[in-house]
Amino acid sequence: MSVVPKSSPAHKPANREEEIIERRTLRDYYIILRERLWIALPLALIVAIGLAYHQSRAVPLYRSVATLQLEKPEKVVTNQEFVDTGVSSDIELNTYLQVIASSKMRNRVQDSLTPQERQILQRPYLKNLPPGATPPTGLDLGNMSVQSVRSTFLISISVSHRDPEAAALLANRYIDQFIESLLENVSGGHDYAVKYLRDRAGQLMEEARVAEQRLQDYMRTHNLVSLDNSTNIAQARLTSVNAALQSSRLERLAIEEQFNLVERYRADNRNLVEITSIANYGSVPDLSRQLESLKRDQAILAERYLERHPKVINVVNAITVAQEQLQKAIELAFADLKTDLERARANEATLAQEYAAQEKEQLRLRDLSIEYRALENQAQIAKSNYSQILDRLTQATTSKYMEKIPVRPLDLAVPASIDSPYTPNMGRITRTAIGVGLLVFFGVAIGLSFIDDRIKSAWDIEHFIGANLLGIIPDLSNLKDSEKYKLVLENKNTSGVEPFLGVYSSVKIHSKLDFPKSILVTSTIPGEGKTLVSSNLAGSFARHGKSVLLIDCDLRRPMLHRHFENTNETGLINWFENGASLEGDLSVNPHLGIVQLGENISLLTSGGRSKTPTHLLESPVFGQLLEKLKKHYDLLVVDSPPLGAVTDSLLIAERVDEVVYVCRFNRAYRKHIRLYIKALRAGKNELLGVVLNGLSPRRIEYYSNYRYYRSYKKYYGTQD
Repeated sequence: MSVVPKSSPAHKPANREEEIIERRTLRDYYIILRERLWIALPLALIVAIGLAYHQSRAVPLYRSVATLQLEKPEKVVTNQEFVDTGVSSDIELNTYLQVIASSKMRNRVQDSLTPQERQILQRPYLKNLPPGATPPTGLDLGNMSVQSVRSTFLISISVSHRDPEAAALLANRYIDQFIESLLENVSGGHDYAVKYLRDRAGQLMEEARVAEQRLQDYMRTHNLVSLDNSTNIAQARLTSVNAALQSSRLERLAIEEQFNLVERYRADNRNLVEITSIANYGSVPDLSRQLESLKRDQAILAERYLERHPKVINVVNAITVAQEQLQKAIELAFADLKTDLERARANEATLAQEYAAQEKEQLRLRDLSIEYRALENQAQIAKSNYSQILDRLTQATTSKYMEKIPVRPLDLAVPASIDSPYTPNMGRITRTAIGVGLLVFFGVAIGLSFIDDRIKSAWDIEHFIGANLLGIIPDLSNLKDSEKYKLVLENKNTSGVEPFLGVYSSVKIHSKLDFPKSILVTSTIPGEGKTLVSSNLAGSFARHGKSVLLIDCDLRRPMLHRHFENTNETGLINWFENGASLEGDLSVNPHLGIVQLGENISLLTSGGRSKTPTHLLESPVFGQLLEKLKKHYDLLVVDSPPLGAVTDSLLIAERVDEVVYVCRFNRAYRKHIRLYIKALRAGKNELLGVVLNGLSPRRIEYYSNYRYYRSYKKYYGTQD
């Protein structure tokens, strides 16, 4: 089958680690349903048939329907009110519906039945009563449902019963008893309502009086004229005292700062006149100026006269007197400052006490407000209730009820045919069974698709895993092992060759590298056909004129030498153990033992088996070997172990240029494949795509859009 998938930007290889969003088409769901047809279909049939059988075995019930019409009565209205029993809103209509469906109405219907009517209700049970058995004493009133007809004032009453005549009887009886109950309520309830309203009005009047008295007593006890006014006054006082307190505190702080400054000057024996408040106090400025003037005069006289001169002595005496007076003025200023500080502190303390008292009063009023509001609300509610009941009493004593009841039967119920039970309804049972069966069928099929995570289709590869689909290889189990690994080389089975040629074409399309290069072929688990793909892929390139070397790097379980009927004495392991020489022409190296399989294709076997091949694969000489072999061959096709079994393939992938991943239908899990492909991409390998292997021709037709077999046979006919 020739498969050349179209490449698109969405399917180009890329090192992407974001989550793949599943977007299935209708064809994908068709594939899911077809794959699980023989699991989902039997389950759906069992459930559907079982449900239909269970419902068809139900006891036959018959249904009868009666209809009531509700309409506004004709009335002439003057200034006098009347009792209106008509329906004017959906609320009143729903009230009627609830009354009809109430247990009280059911009891009225049961009590109204005559002995003959009771026998009709018991008839289905007496019919099947065994001889000698005691007849049932209870009555089966069936299942009654009532509903309004949309956008009308019609009420539909339906009753289901085992006997068709009993169903019609009960439906009509519900109508009769409902009309009778309306008549009783209108004619006999008016006087009772007036008496009740009068008694209730007296009770509410007393409750209102008591509530008002409690409120007045509470106000007198706590000296409250009005709680709101008292609260406002207390709040205003609190605000005023708070402002005065803040002002007094600032004044005290200012005086206290001056006082502390004077204390520091006195402690340091500094001149207090340097302080502004002292220098500007009382006579201190004048005395300071006088003292300075005397000192200037003393200085002038000292230059002219001796110390004993009368003028000098007089100036000295005057200076002494001025200094004493200045000192007394300073002491007086300090005393006044101290007095002002004590006064400011006392004023602040007084205001703080006043603020605390006002705050306490505010809290007291706040506490009182809770109980006051409760009492006030109780009084208001009591007054409101009394006012409302008084208005209702006035209306009741001045009104009269209407004689006409605006309810009349529209359609009376008639017995259903004995051959047409309401249930079991075979048509409805069939539709329900089919619906449930389809639901089970689709639910099981799609549910299993989410549980089954194995690779099944092209959608799994291209959309879920996010890789290119290089081609689909059919199931070749009907061929011998000696044939299927040489299909392309020997070209005996044309229909078997075409799928590998399709893979060859896809590899060429998706490859970005020129020759020479190397391609690694690997898979997830053993048995997925990677050796089959690598052998025929190598043969496809050789068939198109490329010099190809097929290398068996599955050193733990080599198989290529068997498929091509060669010995495995020479090869990679033998070459590595004998010095790993890279000198000369490697194609004729006796330790490598490269053999010619056909035109343009050669084979390099593993050279034995190894339980620890990583020593060879991690060696730099292994990479050098591949690079040197690319000088002799256009393409190296490397067959490797499965990634899910050992890590050898990841080591080999570091040495090669491109990777082809092989998946077998319904074998490996998608999440594992995506994990290993992510690891390959993380190693910066160019993943060309995935080859889906092992599908039967029938599955190929509905698991993908590739219809090679059908078109090939139509065009070419069967060829072997």
